[in-house]
Amino acid sequence: MFTMEQPNLSLSKILIAAGVLLIVLGVLAWALQGRLGWLGRLPGDIRIEREHFRFYFPVTTMILLSLILSGLIRLVRWLWP
Repeated sequence: MFTMEQPNLSLSKILIAAGVLLIVLGVLAWALQGRLGWLGRLPGDIRIEREHFRFYFPVTTMILLSLILSGLIRLVRWLWP
């Protein structure tokens, strides 16, 4: 339970880390604006475009990003137990 006398320090640290992570991701997205055009257009991504219909499901891109993020999380947990 949260009280005004004793703030939850772990929640504070999580919110600060999330904010820093969002800032870093925003700067990276801005800096790499035109260089990641291939992301989302990999072989295996499902794309159906018709006259008044567009369906897009980036299967391969999601798998690739999941592997990269899982590897980064494992690395961080290994370096800072």
